[in-house]
Amino acid sequence: MPDMGTKTVDETGAETGAETTTDEEKTGTTDLTKTDEATKTEADAEADVDTDADDLGEELEAVEAEGPTGVGQGAGAVVSAALGVVSLTGGWVSTVAAARETLIGQLGTSSTASVATQVKEVYGDAWETTAMWGGIFALVALIVGAAVLVRPAFGTPGKPQAVWIKSVAWGGVSLGVIGLLLAVLKYTDVLLGLPSAS
Repeated sequence: MPDMGTKTVDETGAETGAETTTDEEKTGTTDLTKTDEATKTEADAEADVDTDADDLGEELEAVEAEGPTGVGQGAGAVVSAALGVVSLTGGWVSTVAAARETLIGQLGTSSTASVATQVKEVYGDAWETTAMWGGIFALVALIVGAAVLVRPAFGTPGKPQAVWIKSVAWGGVSLGVIGLLLAVLKYTDVLLGLPSAS
């Protein structure tokens, strides 16, 4: 009987030891598997980064091969349209120039001058100055817009100009033509001439 008890204990101990060894082996194997997976994940991430860098390099080469992007033409079109609007609505330059001309007219006209002369010197010259500056802005808008429209003829052959650039440039040209026409009509007193002082 004592021998059986001892044997049972020994067998149990042996079995427990075997189980412990098996668990340790399993744990070691699991740790190795996790380490391998982490190594693979890092390698995959590095491969993805290399692939992304290669793709980015190819895209940059493609952009360089395409040539100019048309940023300058777009900026020119916007400037043309803005100058066209200024030619019609007036800007601070024309306002200051007109006020200066009014002051010069007031200083240069004697109080004994006729009403027609005073109106001409004080108001007429100032309005003509405003019309002149509006015409200058309109002319610049017209020239810049036309330059943007003809630029593709001297650029990369076969590369079309963006539609929005053409539209804005044509808008600038149109506003320039209208502003120039109105400026000439006002400067010559055909449009909004001086009132009669008689």
